[in-house]
Amino acid sequence: MKTEIIIAGFGGQGVLSMGKILAYAGLMHGLDVTWMPSYGPEQRGGTANVTVILSDEGPISSPVLDTFDIAVLLNQQSLDKFESRVKPGGILIYDSYGVHTPPQRTDITVYRIEAMEATFDMPSSKTYNMIVLGALLGIEHIVPSESVDLALEKVIPSRHHDLLEVNRTAFRRGMELVG
Repeated sequence: MKTEIIIAGFGGQGVLSMGKILAYAGLMHGLDVTWMPSYGPEQRGGTANVTVILSDEGPISSPVLDTFDIAVLLNQQSLDKFESRVKPGGILIYDSYGVHTPPQRTDITVYRIEAMEATFDMPSSKTYNMIVLGALLGIEHIVPSESVDLALEKVIPSRHHDLLEVNRTAFRRGMELVG
């Protein structure tokens, strides 16, 4: 099966890191993977998105996508831009904190998550992206959580491995949001 995903929001929300962790988790699970980031000139505050394709069907021919099986949209601008590009029957996940006009489509499954609210209870506000990733994988079991653990060790530099456990806790909290 091939799953085509877009994750979009403001720079600083950890969108690109979330995509990178998901891509590494796919690799750890033995899948073929593409990871293609896109962001404006600002790293914090500008819009950012990343497409991730995970496939057990062999090589992926192109990382460029027009439509998506799953969209994780973390602000209104991203929802306005990408809601129409979710394939019929697809999944749209949004955080109500950054979206003021909810999705309107009825031919997709929509999940509203309270990831920012959950972040307020975490020891670090920088775990928002891991809460969102946990919610995504709690909804759609694309890769096992063990692969995410391995990916975290790969993506987080060794000098910051003291942050592994707080990120794992945030990931589990995200899964609980939808479980």
